[in-house]
Amino acid sequence: MKYIDEFRDGDLARGLAEAIRRAANPARRYHFMEFCGGHTHAISRYGISDLLPANVRMIHGPGCPVCVLPIGRVDQAIRLALEQGVTLCAYGDCLRVPASNGLSLQKAKARGGDVRMVYSSMDAVALAQKHPEKQVVFFAIGFETTTPPTAVAIQQAAALGLPNFSVLCCHVLTPSAIASILESPEVRQWGTVPLDGFIGPAHVSTIIGSRPYEFFAEEYQKPVVIAGFEPLDVMQAIRMLIRQVNEGRAEVENEFTRAVDRAGNVKAQRLVAEVFELRKSFEWRGLGALPYSALRIRHDYGEYDAERRFSLAYRPVPDHKACECGAILRGVKRPRDCKLFATVCTPENPVGSCMVSSEGACAAHYTYGRHKDSQATHD
Repeated sequence: MKYIDEFRDGDLARGLAEAIRRAANPARRYHFMEFCGGHTHAISRYGISDLLPANVRMIHGPGCPVCVLPIGRVDQAIRLALEQGVTLCAYGDCLRVPASNGLSLQKAKARGGDVRMVYSSMDAVALAQKHPEKQVVFFAIGFETTTPPTAVAIQQAAALGLPNFSVLCCHVLTPSAIASILESPEVRQWGTVPLDGFIGPAHVSTIIGSRPYEFFAEEYQKPVVIAGFEPLDVMQAIRMLIRQVNEGRAEVENEFTRAVDRAGNVKAQRLVAEVFELRKSFEWRGLGALPYSALRIRHDYGEYDAERRFSLAYRPVPDHKACECGAILRGVKRPRDCKLFATVCTPENPVGSCMVSSEGACAAHYTYGRHKDSQATHD
């Protein structure tokens, strides 16, 4: 297939659904985690779960970058805007993530903070060039996909000698999150979250390649299939995972060969290594503090580190007591298991981060699945 509409062809989807049905052994159950929020969105949007046999279940993982952002990090950004008077630049989804005291970056803007939505890290650099009288801070979040552009922005600021640009770095690493899931008591000790394999992320894998997943296949005996974001990509990946499970294999396979290879984008990896280094520990929403799971800015570029420039201390903050976002990110619960879902917590008034981004499990299910839940209840 060469064109995007071919990856959404209804006849091909029906054929793949039938192939999955034939491959799935009716005597056993299959549990696969789609790690990436983009896959969660695709599964909900295209109704892929409805095309799967009853014994094949998809489990949502912690692959939504906005969802795993802990409250304490958003609080840091809000303090910069309201107390330090900086111009805080962030991606659109970040603005609505709930923080402490009923605040969010959007609400901080309403209180007078200079908070601006940007489409890229370079927008923040351009703003710092245009307004030398302002301190401009880019709130950098995301997995390996969005890290290279942040590195470029820092190097560009250094090349321009911009004294009024810095980055609040909250970039996190995919392999660490996968390891956390596999080592969690729910998976490894109690088995309350059975996992037979993973659908590996698409965009992240274009950067890091397929090699980092080989450890999980070898050490934990869990197959990984890297897949694109289109519905037929996801369905083919599920079929490949079922085949591996049936054959007793645990390997890394690449369905997304049109964009991913084993080595990944070596140039981007080198760029990231030049600007960033590993943090010893970083808190994730739902997963807790994970060792060596995030990046910080190297000393050579320390003048562009907002945490150092503004002496920002990090204070962990517990999630809303009634919000199940953390459990949903670990695969322990589904969105409909949360008492706040679609009542108190909606995309217009999110209580937890999983309801903010379109890649969040709650937001995806709210948009595409909640009416089906209601129908099932009445039936």
